[in-house]
Amino acid sequence: MTMDEVTVPKDGQALPSPWRSSRFRLFFTARSTSLLADGMLMVSLTTAVLGAGYGASGVGYALAAWMTPIVLLVLFGGVLADRFTPQVMMVGADVVRMVAMCALAALLVGDDVRLWQIMALLALSGAATAMFQPGLASMVPRVAEDIQRANALLRISEAICTLLGPGLAGLLVAYWSVAGSFLVIAAAYALSALGLAPLRALGTARDDSDEPMSRRLITGWHEFRSRAWLWGVISVWALYGLFVFGPALPLGAALLTEQHGASGYGWIASADGAGTIIGGLLGMRVRPRRPLVAGACAMFFFSLNPLAPALGWSFTVTALTGVLAGCGFAFWGVMWATSVQSHIPLNVLSRVSAYDVAGSIMVIPLGRALAGPAAESFGADRVLLFSSVVGVLGIGVMLCLPAVRGLGRTPEASPGTVGAAAR
Repeated sequence: MTMDEVTVPKDGQALPSPWRSSRFRLFFTARSTSLLADGMLMVSLTTAVLGAGYGASGVGYALAAWMTPIVLLVLFGGVLADRFTPQVMMVGADVVRMVAMCALAALLVGDDVRLWQIMALLALSGAATAMFQPGLASMVPRVAEDIQRANALLRISEAICTLLGPGLAGLLVAYWSVAGSFLVIAAAYALSALGLAPLRALGTARDDSDEPMSRRLITGWHEFRSRAWLWGVISVWALYGLFVFGPALPLGAALLTEQHGASGYGWIASADGAGTIIGGLLGMRVRPRRPLVAGACAMFFFSLNPLAPALGWSFTVTALTGVLAGCGFAFWGVMWATSVQSHIPLNVLSRVSAYDVAGSIMVIPLGRALAGPAAESFGADRVLLFSSVVGVLGIGVMLCLPAVRGLGRTPEASPGTVGAAAR
């Protein structure tokens, strides 16, 4: 398989399990350890900042210092991943993140910790994450023939690590130290780099053309813009980020804690994680002819996520809606990732993925920032009810787009799209 081609099976054709590929096993292990580190980071960071006496505002500043470089640099990360290969960029990013976490651990051993020092190291880690993230999409077709099943396995791993990471960090902080938790995070990033390092011989060459950075960015934008299904979904996703994903987490957590207590909220969050695992398992087995249509229909269940706290449903019903919402979100994620990786040429996939990431996450911080003032003006329950309605309408708009409805499993089955195999 050349650099520009994506091997796409015919419908019904059996493909070998990703587990049979040593490359996929290495990638899966690396990705899982990286996700575990990400899951631990928020708990460790919050504990460190609060313990240093900087309060909730300090936590907000620290998170902003980590998130801002990701938003600003992710497009350049996609260009560099296509220029130097995703594996090189991801290994380098893991090494930088490991060094940043070790430096944070050393800093926290001392008594005089300045907030700006924590923010600087987190900004360095965020910049490395921006270099790491775009290459993920283009790695999957390189390490597995069955792209959908590989994505489903990765989604299951993400759900498990999201559940385990905060708990592990909490145990380390409670029974060891905050600095020790950052050392474990650093070790996880180191394991990720070690898992990715052997994948340097993936049968794909680096792009040695002399095109400037600006031209490479423009090429990625043209590839993104030329596919109506791609920019159509990301446009809806930006709307979701502002009105659904943004308010749902802070306001939903506050209301659920008020309605069911801290332990009840913890169990509801776990139910959502269990639903994500179920959605990943379904993604391994269900192979619809129109993946985006099937995934979008599953996303209707996600609108239950803000609806349950808005209407004050019982604990049992809320937990069940959490399972359904997590399942729908995970199944959509598998269908979306598989569609992108099957229809975009590998030589530009990292750049296109960077536009995908940027468009998906850029407005979420704004949505979270506006959630508090909106809740004060209208009430948290009404804001979340509005989020649920917007969620349903957004998916409805997505399903009305002909390019989304017509996108098949393979480029050949998708009239009006540019086939990856022909590029």
